[in-house]
Amino acid sequence: MAHPVDIHVGKRIKEIRTIRGLTQSNVADHLGISFQQLQKYETGANRVSASRMFELSKLLNITPSFFFEGLEGQNYDSMPPMDMETARIASALSSIKNKKLKNRINTLISEIVRSTSASNEAETAA
Repeated sequence: MAHPVDIHVGKRIKEIRTIRGLTQSNVADHLGISFQQLQKYETGANRVSASRMFELSKLLNITPSFFFEGLEGQNYDSMPPMDMETARIASALSSIKNKKLKNRINTLISEIVRSTSASNEAETAA
């Protein structure tokens, strides 16, 4: 049975790979492994060594600590999986260099989520 930390790290690998718009084959080729091996990393079936994690962090342009973010106190299993459209939007947003514009977009998205949640709660209460 896979260890919860290995599952968490695998989910984080898949998440950032998807955000970067890379396929399992793209990443596997760069690392010199099979895409099946990458699948095993992403599911937590196989552990990712420290050296492989370092290679992944360089390829995906993140810090190695990214793989462990949210591990403590986070019920990661309850988070919905990221679909391709969400990944494309996240990738596009992360490529915006203008911090003011990026903050305005984040604020807009937050407001939409808040108003949608409030509307849903009002409909449920009625």
